[in-house]
Amino acid sequence: MNLQLHGKVALVTGASRGIGHAIVETLAAEGVHVVAVARSGDALADLVASLSTPGLAVAADLREDMAADHVLAAALNAFGRLDLLVNNAGATVRGDFLALDDAAWHDGFALKFFGAMRLCRAAWPALRDAQGAIVNVVGIGGRTGSAEFTIGGAVNAALLNLTKALADRGVADGVRVNAVNPSGIATERLQSRVRIQARERGIDEALAAQQIASTLRVARFGTPQEIAAAVAFLASPLAAYCQGAVLDVDGGQTRTL
Repeated sequence: MNLQLHGKVALVTGASRGIGHAIVETLAAEGVHVVAVARSGDALADLVASLSTPGLAVAADLREDMAADHVLAAALNAFGRLDLLVNNAGATVRGDFLALDDAAWHDGFALKFFGAMRLCRAAWPALRDAQGAIVNVVGIGGRTGSAEFTIGGAVNAALLNLTKALADRGVADGVRVNAVNPSGIATERLQSRVRIQARERGIDEALAAQQIASTLRVARFGTPQEIAAAVAFLASPLAAYCQGAVLDVDGGQTRTL
C-alpha cells in the first residue's frame, strides 16, 4: 500500500532499538527522510547507514531541558522542514509503589512525558507550516491501572491526555495528533522479563513467554513491526480524518471502552 509519505521528513525518538528502530525502518521504506534520535549514537549511526532513504542520526538525551531545541534544529538544518514527529522514547520502572522513591518518579516523567512535551512544543511551528502530524507511542497502562506499574501508568495517562489536548489545538493549526497504545511487544525489554521468569520458575524461555502472554489474556506478543505499521498509517494522509485517536495495538488485552 502506498501511504503517500514519499519525500516527507520525520523525527523519531527512541530510535536505536525495539519499536523505535522498526518505526524508522518502516518510514524509510516508504521514502521518508528520518531523523533518528536516541542516546546511543553508534547504534543510531549504524541504523541510518542501513536505510534506503537518506536520514540523519542525532544523539541526544531528551531528559535535558534544551535537547528538544537541539534535535529540532538538527532536523531543520539537514532537511529544511518537518512533517512528522513520533514520540517513542521512554521506559518506566516497574515495582512496588511503596518502594519507588521520588527519583524513580522524576526519571519516569522526565523522558517519556517531558521529553515528548518539549519536542511537541518545539516542533509545532514547523509541523503547522507543513500541515504535518504527531504520533505518540504511549501504552495501554495509561488506560488500565496496575499495582506494579504505577509510574508507567501515570506517565502514560498524562501523555494520552496531552495527545487529546494537542489534537484539540491541532484542529485550528492543521496539525494531526494521534497515539498508539502498544501492550506486550517482543522487544529486548520484554525478553528480559521472559528470561527472569524462566529462571525463577526453572522453565525454558518459550514456555515462560507463553505463560506471560496467557496471564495477559492474549494469544501472543506483538512485534515492533506491527506497532510501526500502525504509526505509519496514522502518520499518513490515509488517516487524514484521525484526530486525537488512540489506537490500541494490544492483541485484545484492553477490554474496556
